[in-house]
Amino acid sequence: MSGKEEFWNMAFSKIHEKLGDSVFELWFKPMKLHHFKDKVAYIDIPNRFFKDWIDDNYPHLISEALEVELGYPVSVKMRVGTKEDGALKKIDSRNESRRSKLASRGIYLNPKYTFDSFVVGPSNQFVNAAAKRICEGPGSIYNPLFIYGGVGLGKTHMINAIGNEIVDRYPGKVIFYVSAEQFTNEVISSIRHEKMGEFKDKYRNADILLVDDIQFIAGKVATQEEFFHTFNSLYARQSQIVISSDRAPMDISDITDRLRSRFSMGLIADIQLPEVETKVAILFKKAEAERLTIPDDVAYFIASRVKSNIRELEGCLIKLGAYSSLTGMPIDLTLVKNVLKDLISEGDKPLTIEVILKAISDYFGIKQIDIKGKKRTKEIANARQIAMYIAKQLTTMSLSEIGRAFGGKDHATVIYACKLIEKKRQADENLNKGIDHIIRKIKAS
Repeated sequence: MSGKEEFWNMAFSKIHEKLGDSVFELWFKPMKLHHFKDKVAYIDIPNRFFKDWIDDNYPHLISEALEVELGYPVSVKMRVGTKEDGALKKIDSRNESRRSKLASRGIYLNPKYTFDSFVVGPSNQFVNAAAKRICEGPGSIYNPLFIYGGVGLGKTHMINAIGNEIVDRYPGKVIFYVSAEQFTNEVISSIRHEKMGEFKDKYRNADILLVDDIQFIAGKVATQEEFFHTFNSLYARQSQIVISSDRAPMDISDITDRLRSRFSMGLIADIQLPEVETKVAILFKKAEAERLTIPDDVAYFIASRVKSNIRELEGCLIKLGAYSSLTGMPIDLTLVKNVLKDLISEGDKPLTIEVILKAISDYFGIKQIDIKGKKRTKEIANARQIAMYIAKQLTTMSLSEIGRAFGGKDHATVIYACKLIEKKRQADENLNKGIDHIIRKIKAS
């Protein structure tokens, strides 16, 4: 085994630990390292569905894992093992060329996310209309545009579509698309290396600033301070600002009131869970893009059973395509029920503690194991008490059962938590709205 193969195996071992058995076995295990050359890892994959799924769900995971092991940046090139459709190959080549050209200008947009590939329905038509209007005259209307909605409902697609449209209409404009996490990391790096001047010059001279998942700056004082001044500077020079979040400005905890006020200055638009008809249309659109043929009954079956989000919906189709391509089996209801049995709902099921834990974990950014464990920091204790309170509100479990589910707490601890959170809800409107948001998310899932 060569040295590079050792690093490859070590990186994939870390990926396995991070993702768990089911995701790793299906999507990552079939990959094979072909060779390394000039800091590029060439990877063989069974078919294009693997590439699409990785690009949509974990676009940087492999390169980041290899960089940790090798100690320097690594690019990843995926080589499809089966013969590709000629038209799809041209589309992929065109997208890759566009991605590279934009990246050379410091613009990191996903070329696949455009208005043409966005399926419009009652759940998102307001956001779609507002986004298109912005592209007609960036900075002159709906500034900022604040887009919010649950995970996997199309916020990232929409914010990239805005960027791609503006790039085409106004080639000379300076555009930055960043996640809030990336923005935070840049702030930290600039402070550490005493390069805040460069950082400020970069972002405060943008014509368009697109920021994804702004809720991640909650609790980060230095990042909020810098974003506040960046926002003010861009707004004063009529640069367009577009922000996405998984919740409305008033529901984001641990951000300053002045920043929350800035988020609310323009237009706030939400994306809702799509109805069955829109989900069917999304499936057919995705199938067409992937050169897949799916029967009507399969599309309606998946659309009616996948209740979480669009990302899961498209993930089901990609998994079907990958399985069908590898086995040669046609896509029908029998295949769907077999291949997607772990992903599709079999009807209404009793609400479990695990569902509540996931919602609390996602909202507060705290690991589920810590919420169930014995750690007693202020943040963890608060999240744990809210989880107990919601469990009491939404399940038929006894106080003792709830206590056991949270690391063996007794029923008196659960009673105390429920009374405390009820009292806090009455006194703290932000907390009240936050809990309502979590409950809505749990019920929707």
